[in-house]
Amino acid sequence: MPKVIAIDGPSGSGKSTTAKGVAQRLGLQYLDTGAMYRAVTRAYLDAGVDPSDTDGLIRATRAAEVEISTCPSDQWVRVNGRDVTAAIREPEVSAKVSAISTIPECRQNLVSRQRAIIEASDPGIVAEGRDITTVVAPDADVRILLTADPQVRMARRKAELGEKVDAVALADQVLRRDADDSKLVNFSTAADGVVNLDCTYLTLDETIDAVLSLARSANVC
Repeated sequence: MPKVIAIDGPSGSGKSTTAKGVAQRLGLQYLDTGAMYRAVTRAYLDAGVDPSDTDGLIRATRAAEVEISTCPSDQWVRVNGRDVTAAIREPEVSAKVSAISTIPECRQNLVSRQRAIIEASDPGIVAEGRDITTVVAPDADVRILLTADPQVRMARRKAELGEKVDAVALADQVLRRDADDSKLVNFSTAADGVVNLDCTYLTLDETIDAVLSLARSANVC
């Protein structure tokens, strides 16, 4: 069985950079589940599906052929044969991704794909997203909810995106998306057995070290 470290958390909490850093330190694979939702969003936008067309979004999700790298040092995403690694980070995708993530049928489809990737990982994987600790991999060796103060999360996302996003769009990406996704997934409160790691006052290295400490306690490394 692969070793699995599951990390959940709200937007801007540092899930991706932390998970990627942990995977590199431990020689494990890395799965950015949010990128899969973004890839499907890029696909439905390219196909001209209206975000309010629930049936159309479900069909687009099921039809989307998503390929995603699990190498932490070489991240790429393809959908329907097209490289969308950069395109899924565009503001348009960030603004529309909740149309996919808030539909149960779309989530179920992507969750099944994520589980398949995790089960096939060797020697193991660090997976991050919204519902990894509770839905996708509830039996993971290490389960962490990574949180941070909202203002800190917005500042981190701003540093990541730079001039690509203004204050209004930034608040939409971080706060509105959290509110939308929380209708289906609880990523603000740690479930039983999940460690709540608040990284508001931690550097990235300190956060990675904290996760590694939990991994050592669970005999993952």
